Amino acid sequence: MGWYDTYRNTKINYFLYNISIVLAPLIYLYVKSVTESNFKFKKKYYLHFGFAALFLIYRMGIYVYDSLQPEFDTYQNGVLKINLDEAYVQPVMSFIEFPFMLLYLAFTLQLFYNYRKKIIQYFSNTYNLELNWILSFLILFSILFLYNTVQTIIGVFVTDLGYQERWWLNLITALTTIYVGIKGYFTDTTKLNLLNFNFSPSNHKITVASLTELSKEISEDDISIVKDNMEINKAYLNPDINLSDMAIQVNMSRTKLSEVINSGFNKNFNDFVNTYRVEAFKSMLKENKHKQLSLLGIAMDCGFNSKATFNRVFRKLTNTSPSEYLNSTLN
Repeated sequence: MGWYDTYRNTKINYFLYNISIVLAPLIYLYVKSVTESNFKFKKKYYLHFGFAALFLIYRMGIYVYDSLQPEFDTYQNGVLKINLDEAYVQPVMSFIEFPFMLLYLAFTLQLFYNYRKKIIQYFSNTYNLELNWILSFLILFSILFLYNTVQTIIGVFVTDLGYQERWWLNLITALTTIYVGIKGYFTDTTKLNLLNFNFSPSNHKITVASLTELSKEISEDDISIVKDNMEINKAYLNPDINLSDMAIQVNMSRTKLSEVINSGFNKNFNDFVNTYRVEAFKSMLKENKHKQLSLLGIAMDCGFNSKATFNRVFRKLTNTSPSEYLNSTLN
């Protein structure tokens, strides 16, 4: 805050960079690493930092040039820093940052929502894998990005904003970034390593037009095998059951099983398994199990692994809460 008053000939301005051109691709790759099973950093990912690298080389170049000029130590900024960087490059960078960040935020949000769509095709209990903290971070970071954009417009066109007006954004951005880093470090994503998302499960539903095509892809025997695995073997009672596990149980490939569930039962994997769990829960209520166990205890016995998942799934499939359903059956 008092740096320039204390060090009037400081050269720090040469080393102050537009951090968003680095932070934006870092956030994208961070979310990619968390939401992609067995993620490995590839050499091609360095291209995301190409713009930042060029900017770094440019800044080093003008620093070297200015440092070779007479009386460089006498002034705070050299000739290129004043006449090129501050006169042209920095104003241009202020406007480049907006589409740059916007593009990466859009890619990151798309990456995250595609991940959310995929996990319901692989896992029956998704609550611990939904990574809601990442969504909260992306929303908060988007708000900070918009705030920064408004702040930049005001600073350029309305009035000059000093450090006292700008430092709040830097503080909140730093705290937000630290939070997501710590949260991500302590988040267990080992379940994702059990699967790879190399194929895209189909989501189409049975229609009259697709019956002929469907008959070529799956058979009634395929449907019966999957149905027996649920009704006889009660595979849904395993809270950790996933597409790969069930594919082994029914001796099918993941692609084939996904096709059978999506087309043969008109459901995604998550809804397919949880429908059986909800029906099992209803059956246990009819047997008066609620007099011995809590509703959550019954739900756990039916294959659910958390209260949040159970309540959300039950309301989705029945349009009522578990307690409301119980009261309606008692009446």
